[in-house]
Amino acid sequence: MRVMKFGGTSVGDPTRIANLCDIVSRSLPRRPVVVVSAASKVTDMLLTAARHAKEGRVDASPIEARVTALLSAFDLDPAIVQRELAGLRAALEAIAARGDGSLELLDAVASFGERISARGIAATLRKRGVDAVHADAFDLGMLTDANFGGAEPLLESGDLLRAGVTALVDEGKVPVVTGFIGRTLDGRVTTLGRGGSDYSAAIVGAAIHADEIEIWTDVPGVMSADPRVAPDARTIPVLSFHEAAELAYFGAKVLHPKTIHPAVKRGIPVRVKNTFEPEHPGTVITAEGDREARGVRALAHKRGIRSVNVVSTRMLLAHGFLAKIFEVFARHRVVVDLVSTSEVSVSCTVDREDGLDGAVRELRTYGEVTVTADHTLVCVIAAGLLDDPKPCARIFAVLAEENIPAQLLSMGASAINLSLLVPDAHGERAVRSLHRALFSEHS
Repeated sequence: MRVMKFGGTSVGDPTRIANLCDIVSRSLPRRPVVVVSAASKVTDMLLTAARHAKEGRVDASPIEARVTALLSAFDLDPAIVQRELAGLRAALEAIAARGDGSLELLDAVASFGERISARGIAATLRKRGVDAVHADAFDLGMLTDANFGGAEPLLESGDLLRAGVTALVDEGKVPVVTGFIGRTLDGRVTTLGRGGSDYSAAIVGAAIHADEIEIWTDVPGVMSADPRVAPDARTIPVLSFHEAAELAYFGAKVLHPKTIHPAVKRGIPVRVKNTFEPEHPGTVITAEGDREARGVRALAHKRGIRSVNVVSTRMLLAHGFLAKIFEVFARHRVVVDLVSTSEVSVSCTVDREDGLDGAVRELRTYGEVTVTADHTLVCVIAAGLLDDPKPCARIFAVLAEENIPAQLLSMGASAINLSLLVPDAHGERAVRSLHRALFSEHS
């Protein structure tokens, strides 16, 4: 069996949906399991409708119009999603009645994007001769905790999903499964958070022991840099799970970091492909990656990074000081990316404001704290960084040539990731210059 996940852009207009159907039709000998996102823009429209409902305005008509237009392009009866649209209106009315935009209610509203998408795609496939059936992931066994907005699957989900999905496939069906959503043991709908449809695909793939998990998107694989920033970016044919996880964590847009973990656990290859270039091999991500690879593999970057610096002479010869600092971050649920220390200071980066003000107030009991905003975190993935000094030397030579100041250098024991911080004003130029210099040397 093979899991094929199609993102919002792949189900966002009639031409792309037709391409999806052609791709699935050609894959029938592989016994595909299709996982779909909401059509592009629909999730945003749903959350906007939820905000309006909190203010007392219940209006699902923009979503209904978008959905009806996609269905009518394939002469499908809008009645196939009337139950879901009615459920959406009821969820919006509940928000309006309570004046409550809780995460639980937002998850209920957001879930209808995928539920509508699965029904529309399954119906379109059937009209084109594929014996497809829609399935809400929670009906197949996607049970989660009650962490609304970022739920995690329960351990029993694996066995339940394996039984539910394989039963459909063994009947000769092509399941079209909702990504992004699950349900608690007591029946409340949850979402798996940002990148949740990719995560869903990986969870389903791991559960059924798929031979491969395909992520279909609008780019031809994982690129050596963001092509919008570095126009000479190229597709990377093979990546290791560790390389892909580093890239995803540090800003690459194709994969969400959580996507990698279920696949790693089962040793299942993940392939990233382009819906509009189905013959392009894309990027395959495996446990070992390309053993022959040398030098720089890719760059990733994240803008809007904050640097937090704690200075205290109490650090001198004091055991447990770092533990206390990071306990503060943990209590306030602040995720730290890079860390650099000296004898009297600790510097780190965070990419969100959530919880940061409270953490800073508490950190000031340990020393002087400064927070600097508007930085870009640049991550260079290279093979054998600990053994080969040339990539590091070239990176800093390029930054010097471009007169771009860098700080907070971090190179972990994994030997594949060198990360540093530059001002936002120079961030994209740093990525462009580094990519041009580092990859021209390997052309």
